[in-house]
Amino acid sequence: MQFVKSERWRAGEEDVARRLGVEWWTTGDGFTWDSDDLERSASLARAGWEAAARRLASGDHDLVVLDEVTYPMNWGWIPDGEVARAIRDRPPHVNVIATGRDAPADLVAVADTVTDMTKVRHAFDRGTPARRGIDY
Repeated sequence: MQFVKSERWRAGEEDVARRLGVEWWTTGDGFTWDSDDLERSASLARAGWEAAARRLASGDHDLVVLDEVTYPMNWGWIPDGEVARAIRDRPPHVNVIATGRDAPADLVAVADTVTDMTKVRHAFDRGTPARRGIDY
């Protein structure tokens, strides 16, 4: 479940996942700085979260990836407590990966593993544009 990228994008991770037979949902409308209507963006994030919460609770999937979920949480579009509760109360066989920077404390508290990646250097900072299949 992608929370920021839009269906207009053809991200490399989606291409690979679809080839592997992974179900894929994109719920966002792109980067917030490109949005003409942030309330619509927030509404899409909330609807995406409701769908993700149902999938977590159903137990139909062994793995649910909440890609970039920390952003709508930090923007106040998705309640931190709801996300933490849904992860905590999921069926025991359902594994969850939540990605994004600055994970809220409620999310960190229910996580089994937390990794904080810190950029040391990135080609984009030197003017190299993002490359399909590498950066997206």
